[in-house]
Amino acid sequence: MAKLYFYYSAMNAGKSTILLQSAYNYKERGMDALLFSPAIANRGGENKIHSRIGLSADAIFIDPDFDLFEYVKKAKQNDPKLTCILIDEAQFLKKHQVTQLTQIVDILDLPVLAYGIRSDFQGEPFEGSIYLLVWADNLIEIKTICHCSRKATMNARIDANGNVIRKGSQIQIGGNESYISMCRKHFNDWINQTARMQLKVREYEAV
Repeated sequence: MAKLYFYYSAMNAGKSTILLQSAYNYKERGMDALLFSPAIANRGGENKIHSRIGLSADAIFIDPDFDLFEYVKKAKQNDPKLTCILIDEAQFLKKHQVTQLTQIVDILDLPVLAYGIRSDFQGEPFEGSIYLLVWADNLIEIKTICHCSRKATMNARIDANGNVIRKGSQIQIGGNESYISMCRKHFNDWINQTARMQLKVREYEAV
């Protein structure tokens, strides 16, 4: 029986690497897998999913109106070897697209492996992640660590000088140059420290 899996972690934990390894495993065994990713995450401009360690594979990049269920339904009719659906950057999916993933599992009987982060740089959840956490059959945490060696669960956004940024749009695509994975304690410490520094600057300017 097919299932919907949600593999989640903080930033830079190797999610894309694990996805690409899964795709390779299917291919090695003579089975086909379809790879999808939200177009907003396509930094390179080419239709490929890339990992930080240099792996890559062709993928279908989708916009919010893309119907995953209908696309996969037609693909399955044309490809009897289609065995699995893999989704990168799944936090950027819309609610109706997560619904479509459940339909792929329940109606087409194809397993779906979705990979993403749970929360943004302010500690707020992403739409896709909310519904994957609620509707997935299996939740699998991919662990990475904070600089203090605790498990990292939060994603801090930083500027070019390494300072934590507290304001901005929810979505800003980036890697190690833009984000640091942290444990909740140090995430909150950095946020509070930044707030105190900004308050001191405002008090100084008011004098």
